[in-house]
Amino acid sequence: MKSKVIDFLAVFEKENIEKSFPLDYCLPVYHCVSDENLPHLNHIINYKNVKQFENDLDFFSKYFQFVNWEEFKDYFRGNFKAKKKIALLTFDDGFREFYDIVAPILERKGIYAINFVNPAFIDNKDLMFRCKTSLIVDSIKKSTTKNTGISLEKVLKINYQNKSKLNQIAEKLEIDFGKYLKEQKPYLDSDQLKELTTKGFGISAHSWDHPLYCEMSLEDQIRNTVKSLNYIKENKFLDDSFAFPFTDFGVKKDFFEGLFKIEPLSYSFGCAGIKTDSFNKNLQRIPMETGESASQTLRKEIAYFKFKKLLNKNTIIRK
Repeated sequence: MKSKVIDFLAVFEKENIEKSFPLDYCLPVYHCVSDENLPHLNHIINYKNVKQFENDLDFFSKYFQFVNWEEFKDYFRGNFKAKKKIALLTFDDGFREFYDIVAPILERKGIYAINFVNPAFIDNKDLMFRCKTSLIVDSIKKSTTKNTGISLEKVLKINYQNKSKLNQIAEKLEIDFGKYLKEQKPYLDSDQLKELTTKGFGISAHSWDHPLYCEMSLEDQIRNTVKSLNYIKENKFLDDSFAFPFTDFGVKKDFFEGLFKIEPLSYSFGCAGIKTDSFNKNLQRIPMETGESASQTLRKEIAYFKFKKLLNKNTIIRK
């Protein structure tokens, strides 16, 4: 029902995006860009191909001014004047394609981006549990027997707390995650991260190993976050920002107050679309891997924001 309402309202969003966009800043978020079939992602992320991504960038450039991290912060301090509303491009999870595909495109177009990474996976030491899920689903769907005795529905429901089950299932299906990591190298390595930094891109924290925060205790939320930020500091990356893995839905005010008290962060980031937040240093990003173009995604987001505003529900309230 919600999607039908948004689709209907988006039809009427025909004016200039720069004028109708309700915030002064736009925060698109991607994970990966590739023309290839990536088994560790293709059942969990609807990533864009190169042409689609470049079309998105051209659309954003028409209505927004892309900025780097320092310009972004200076804008809010009143020390940077932009010609248009600003956009800060972000990526999550530190996949290798950011180095191989995305960075060359951004360098050619003169666009900055931050990649929020999970230190547990850097140098391909391990595979995020949802990527393991995707590999298992891919294997089951490609199985010639089809009678694996394993429910796809149950596999897709395995969460962070029960992620060890994925290793057990993989062993039964003779899937070797270690071999996959060694051969495919899905994640960035340390040298690539440093080179990206040298080229001017931002590398920042995205938790240690990508849990869903609302399923953890406050103590574990803080511990996981600080551990990832310590890695960022040790490697002299961008240490005054943090992006939630999955979503910040259900994260309470205590977390933000506690984290910002012990860490000198400028901003943290969720991905709830065009919304404001009662904790004003937590900014919401717009997920761009929806199967639609940037134009379609933004028009729907704008329409939904206007609708929620009528109900006084377009601000996330932290309690």
